[in-house]
Amino acid sequence: MSLSPANPVSRARYIMIGGFLGAGKTTAIASLALYLKNKGLRVGLITNDQGSELVDTAMLRAKGFSTEEIPGGCFCCRFNSLVDAAAKLTDTVAPDVFIAEPVGSCTDLIATVTYPLRRIYGERFDVAPLSVLIDPIRAERIFGLTEGGKFSEKVLYIYRKQLEEADLIIIAKSDLIDTQRIDTLTQRLAAEFPHAQIRHVSVRAGLGLNEWFEEMATGTPSRRAAMAVDYETYAEGEALLGWLNATLQLSQAGDGFDSDAVLESLATEIQQQLVPAEIAHLKMTLSPDAGLGDIAVINLVRSDFVPELSLRLEEPVPSAQLIVNLRAEASPETLSEALEKAVAATAGKFPLLRTHLEHLEHFRPGKPEPTHRDLLPASTAH
Repeated sequence: MSLSPANPVSRARYIMIGGFLGAGKTTAIASLALYLKNKGLRVGLITNDQGSELVDTAMLRAKGFSTEEIPGGCFCCRFNSLVDAAAKLTDTVAPDVFIAEPVGSCTDLIATVTYPLRRIYGERFDVAPLSVLIDPIRAERIFGLTEGGKFSEKVLYIYRKQLEEADLIIIAKSDLIDTQRIDTLTQRLAAEFPHAQIRHVSVRAGLGLNEWFEEMATGTPSRRAAMAVDYETYAEGEALLGWLNATLQLSQAGDGFDSDAVLESLATEIQQQLVPAEIAHLKMTLSPDAGLGDIAVINLVRSDFVPELSLRLEEPVPSAQLIVNLRAEASPETLSEALEKAVAATAGKFPLLRTHLEHLEHFRPGKPEPTHRDLLPASTAH
């Protein structure tokens, strides 16, 4: 199949990009969306989370992409909401391509999303192969190639199941490790998951992207039977992860505050407060109340990593909204306490800064209860 404005398809392309928390999904999705847009295609994005107030949604909308958000559960449990989100985008921008980002702690996407979409809505969607992204440093630790912090076994059950169902395993952020380490990791992945194609890419360095993007735009997914999943272990693994979403209003009279310094302080303070818990992903966006839609974004993807500003604001900010998304293997109460202490410590460093908490939710995900679960693709299900 060719996907281009000059040779349009009757069905919209549905691309789902999975991967564990902190793997780099949102960055890759933004790059893929820009690639497709530059080819003249209309693109609609769908984000997903167990809670509400998503950094990912704010970041993608700030880049100018039409984005719908599905809160309150993963795609598998909110299948009808996924279809409704696609319908809303169809009404507003009529996408040629939908790109969906599932929750980073979600698995079993082939059986609960891909196969039901093809069975029920096959006339509307042409489904792409499932890509699953991995952070190479996290993966090296999980597969015993290097030392370092990692999650408990029930959390790792989810991580491995994500890779088991992937059509393509994408080693993202490949610029973080050298060629020899990439080769060693690739060999290990190939031995454990022989059904999958394995690619390595780097959005930051622009490596390997076009080949992967073309596979997403035109490739065909596998038609193998869905994998076996122990939903009790899956649920127990998710329940070990604490989830926190918060929104704060920050302001400083006069010339305003340095957004880079404030974000770096908050991220570092949260990181220190959570020792020894393993952080899956901390991400924050700062959106000035006045301006042209520019935002600042900071990420922390491992407990021993350095918080990284991926988007910056050049000028001091008088007032702004801060969205905080934090996931770690710790109790929700621990995450809430860490945020509270980090905000207080940062306010102590910037005496003129005023902070006001507008929204806070912290919880453990509930047991996944899929709307549908098809074990075989539609044409071989009988």
